[in-house]
Amino acid sequence: MIIYLLCVVFVLLCYELYRRYFPIMGITCKNRIGEKDIVILDLRDYNEKGTLKNVAMQIPYAYLRRHYSEIPDQSLHVVANDRMDINLGVRFLLRKGYSVSSFEIIGCACKGGIIDGV
Repeated sequence: MIIYLLCVVFVLLCYELYRRYFPIMGITCKNRIGEKDIVILDLRDYNEKGTLKNVAMQIPYAYLRRHYSEIPDQSLHVVANDRMDINLGVRFLLRKGYSVSSFEIIGCACKGGIIDGV
């Protein structure tokens, strides 16, 4: 009985680690998007607003579950502070049926779809 319980705990731990830290395939890292049909979604906290000027929406990851229905049904460019927020936010948006085309991590240089420094 204890072995089954330990197996269940191990599987749940692996799932949570995968969800947070495993990168999402097919979505590239891009600095600043200039296309007009892409909505820029900022997942950073409200008090961390700063350098981005043309952000269409700012919904912190903590409020995303509550306010995801306000996001327009267009291709998204997601902005966040770190890789974990990108992974969690993009996985949630994909599960809800949104199309995420690219992402950007503030303070980290993207070079040809590869993140440098994370």
